Parts: sequence; structure tokens; C-alpha cells
Amino acid sequence: MNPMNQDRKNRVAQWAYDTKAILGRFHIWLEDVEVTWVRGQSQREFSSHLSFLSGSMERQFAMTGALTALGTRLFGRFGEGASLDKAGINQVKKDADAISAYVMSECLWYLTRQIPENHAVMVCLGEGLMPKAGETPEMGSNPQLGFGRVYARPEVAKWLDQRVVRLLNDPSYRWGEFYKEINSAGVTIWGAAIDTLENTSRFAKGDPTGPMTVLHVFDQPLRISKPYEGYMGNLLLPKAVVARAEEDSVLIDYRTPRALVWEIIRKTYPGIEPRNVHVWTLRGKSRAERIGGLWKEWEALGAHLIDDDWTLPKGMGAFTESGTYAPTYSIGAWKDERGESHVFLCDGYAASAEAVQAASLAPLLNLRAFLSVFTSSFKLPYDKENNLMRLDPEAPDFPSRLGELLERPADGKTVDKHQAMIREAVEAGIPLQKTSIEADDFFPEKDWDVLAVTGYMNPDPYSGAPGVEKLADDCYRVSVRLSSRRGEKFITMTMKLKEPLNLSRFIFNPLLTRFMSGEDYETRPVRISDSGRIRNELQTLCSEALEFRKNGVIRVHFARILPEVISREKQKKLLEILSWYKKNHPIWFSWLEIVPPEA
Repeated sequence: MNPMNQDRKNRVAQWAYDTKAILGRFHIWLEDVEVTWVRGQSQREFSSHLSFLSGSMERQFAMTGALTALGTRLFGRFGEGASLDKAGINQVKKDADAISAYVMSECLWYLTRQIPENHAVMVCLGEGLMPKAGETPEMGSNPQLGFGRVYARPEVAKWLDQRVVRLLNDPSYRWGEFYKEINSAGVTIWGAAIDTLENTSRFAKGDPTGPMTVLHVFDQPLRISKPYEGYMGNLLLPKAVVARAEEDSVLIDYRTPRALVWEIIRKTYPGIEPRNVHVWTLRGKSRAERIGGLWKEWEALGAHLIDDDWTLPKGMGAFTESGTYAPTYSIGAWKDERGESHVFLCDGYAASAEAVQAASLAPLLNLRAFLSVFTSSFKLPYDKENNLMRLDPEAPDFPSRLGELLERPADGKTVDKHQAMIREAVEAGIPLQKTSIEADDFFPEKDWDVLAVTGYMNPDPYSGAPGVEKLADDCYRVSVRLSSRRGEKFITMTMKLKEPLNLSRFIFNPLLTRFMSGEDYETRPVRISDSGRIRNELQTLCSEALEFRKNGVIRVHFARILPEVISREKQKKLLEILSWYKKNHPIWFSWLEIVPPEA
């Protein structure tokens, strides 16, 4: 027998065994698995693991990334927003986010059936809580997995949920008390930072590269005590540059003048030309007020500000309208065919979940990441954002100090808005008083570990990973990258749908989405699991409408659901669905309270 063929059989069998619950949930047959080591010492499969997780759990998280990428690419309305107006594109984006969040949530639920009995996965940071650049506030948040979502065995989940509800509702119950209580009870929380669909706009418009799913799993929870999404300035550099700065007694952080950063780069890589310093930063008119000055700093130094379609070392074209996480994989130095030195770095800002994900990825790739908390407004230049966020919102002179930073008198509405931003960050536990933040500042224990999981829906220019590839009508190849301190693997899985595409669409869609789209829920067999699924789906689809009460009760305020999130027609249908379940299965849905829009 061919040893290579036997190794392949063994590999597929072990992966299928470890991930059988997730594969079974989505009616998937695993045909093949290929594993390539990108970084670290290559070892035979199953003889070791990359992170604090066991090999079996790592494979389940990898499968989570793969199935989220596959399900979203197939059933998330890819490219359907290309010819639509702004409202139409926004609806496609929300539908895509709903699929990606639902698939990942289901995967996490199934994989946590196999974690140790005293463990839980808790989402600490997520993308989707607020509209992004180019979206207006009335567009509302996007479906997402955000703070407080707990995945664990039932008794642990119930116990931990009670404490999360206290964090959300009891001002006297702070994060320190929460963490102390967790440790005293002997419960281990694996924290998570999640962006189930990065580059949603590119996905909705059908762009050929970029969309991916990103899941970071940590060996401890992040020091976050409330749902939070904002913006953070981020500067990511090769570790060698920061080490050289330390030798010269130069402080490098986000506030360091870029001319000084350039001088350190020049000393780190002698002879490097300014034009060969390639700076990836978000671009576009909507960012000019915020980081236009930063662009000018680099341009004045002669550095190359990367534009769309600039050919990256991996051979694909860059894009700069979104996607601040993936470029982290391109940071570093190299020499071209003429022997000239080049260095790639990232500068600018990112949404908070992406910023923390990139910062926690940095030490794995021999990089340093420096963050600075920004406002959620785009009116201040980058060098003033952190100064504003460090103001005391309760101080009597707050309005005057705010006016000084804005360079104009601040009216009452402006004062209220900025006070609310700062209070929200303070309540969430964001370390505002530090002028520069690193990943360590988000963990209660400074010694932390992470497994970074990236599933690729479309090809990624920065790592060179391919996207979902169709091999046959029912067979697809999906790529996932696992990164940790110990190494990095690139995994390619070949998957076959057990059901026809039209039936698989139902399997990958949330129950509520199916029901709101016309599926008959009254004659469908009802299972007790419907209660948990609908509870989870409400938290994903319309988190801003939910009020978490004592004893696990969730109150749904329909007046808080914006029509840009769920249309009025579908809201009416959703009210009918929830009311029917509440009336016909009152015990299973005792956790549900409904507040109609007219109440």
C-alpha cells in the first residue's frame, strides 16, 4: 500500500471523526484534507497541537472557519448588491452577515458539546454593532456575534449567562468581580474576538478578492465588560524596527511622528529607499478628515502609500477601502530581484474588533502593534482623537476642552454625543487613559495564548490564500489558516454537500430568516432545540432590540428594530412567529417577552 495514500486516509478519518458533529449539523461529507505548514517546525498530523487547545479542538475551530466561509459564499447573496442602490446594497450586506453569523454560531454550539465540562467560549468583541464608514446611522447595526454570547455545556452556560446579565445590568457588578467569581468557581473562559464576515461591502458587490471570516480564540476572556465597537488607531511594524528604536532609546507608539519612524526604518534596513517603504492604510474621501494628515506625513517622506490594485508580493492586487486585518500577514521586509530592500507596514485605524485581532496576531508574526482609542466620529484628525477620548466626560470644563480640540464651540448636542462615546468606552473597560495600547492591555493575565482562525470566501491578496473553489455542483474546496505562537498551518478541505443546493440553502439559513421568507412554521415539526436556536438568532439578527432581564428572560422591543435592519413587512411576520411560539410552546419559550411596536 502507498504510504502517502494511507496517510491521507488516516488524516481524513481523524478530521471527520473530530468534526463529525459540525459536519452532521450542516449535512457535509468530508472528502479530503491537505495540511501545509507555513511557519514553525513541520510535524506529522495528530502528533502535536499549535496552541493551548487540544488537536481535536483546533480541528473543530478550523472546521468552523471553513464552514462559515463555505456557507456564506454559497448562500450569502454574493455579488447581488452590484447593481442596487445604497439601501439595496445594505440589505444584501445584512443578509450576508446574518448567514455568516448564524453558521459560525451553530458551529460554536456544536463544538462546545465536546469541551471540558468547566469550560466555555465567550464572545468578548464582535463586528457589526455599529454602521461602518459610508453607512448612515439609520442603517443600524449588522447581524453579528457580539459581547456576552456564551457557548458551553448547558449547566455552565446557564451559570455564566447569569453573570453576563449582571455585567450588563448591575452597575455595582464590575469586571474585576466577574473575573474573581469565575476563577473561584473553577470555570475557564476561552475569550473570542469575531468578525464573521470581513469586507462585507466587497462581498455584496461581488469583488473577486477579500471576503473572509476571522475568529480569534484566547485562553482567557478579554477585559471587556459591555458590548463595544468603536475605532482604534493602529500602527503595525516589524519587530526588528521597534527593537532598533529601543536600542536608540526612541519610543515607538501610535503617536510617534512618522518622520522618526522612517529614521528608525532606515537604520534597521540600511540603504532602503523611501519609495520602497510601502504603507498600507485605509483610503477614500470619507477618511480624509481623520487620517489625511497621516497620508501627507508619509508622502512628504517619499514613502509609497499603497493604492488599489498595487501588486503585492503574493502577486494579487491590494485594496484599501476596507479590510484592515488581512494586510497584517504582509508586514515585513524583503529584497526584490534587483537586491533592493523593501518593507511593508500598516498604519491608520481600524474598527475595534479588527484592531484587537491584528494586535493579537502581531506577536505570532514577529510584529509589534500599537493602538490608540478613537472616537466614532470622522471629524477630528488622528492626532487629536486619543486626546478627546481621554477627557473626563463628567468634568465641568468638558464642553470647553472639547471645543478646543474641535477648534469651534461645542453645542449641547455635540457635547452629549462625545460624552456618550467616552462613557460607553469606560463602561466597556477600554483602557482610555493609556496613550498607547497593545494587545496585553486587553487581557487580565499578561501571559496569554491565541489561536487565530481565518476562513477564505474569496482569494486573499495578502496571504495568497485561494477562496472557495467549486469542483462540482455539490463539491467545494475551502481554505483555512490557523496561526499561533508555535506555528502556522494552511489547511485545504474538500467538502461535498449531502443535499441538493436548494435544500442545503435551508440548512445554512437561520430558522427566523426562513420563516420570515415564507416557510410554514406552523406545520413544521417543533423541537425543543427551536427555543435555543431562536434565542441565539434574535441575539444575532437584532441585538439592539433586546433587553436582558433576570432569570434568563429576553425582552424583544419591536420599536427598537430599524426597518433598515429588518423591513416593516418582515417585522410584522417576526412578531407573528414569536407570538405563535410563545402561545403554543409557553414552557420552552418562557424566556421570551414580546413588546409590540405600539406598546
